[in-house]
Amino acid sequence: MTATTPDEITRTKVNLETAPIAWKELLRFFAGGLVIAVTPQLDLVEVALQMSQDNKMQMEQWMSEGKIVKVSDELAKEWLEEDVLLWTVVVKPWILVQLHTAY
Repeated sequence: MTATTPDEITRTKVNLETAPIAWKELLRFFAGGLVIAVTPQLDLVEVALQMSQDNKMQMEQWMSEGKIVKVSDELAKEWLEEDVLLWTVVVKPWILVQLHTAY
């Protein structure tokens, strides 16, 4: 039997907190500037974990690479028009969202 590390427990907890949510349900949070888009190249759970651990170096690297960004007005409009479903996870006060082509 292998021991479970605190990181594995946290990762499992964060994974269980992810859920698909329609973009239109997140509009009020977008209006408050609280929604961050995560590109499909990254693991949403890993981003949430790094954010919750306040790993500023990793977050700054992803931001500089354009892999995590605040949702723009243009993208928000597109998602609303297409009525998209996004994978989401909350890392207070932020809501991380990721678009997937298949659910």
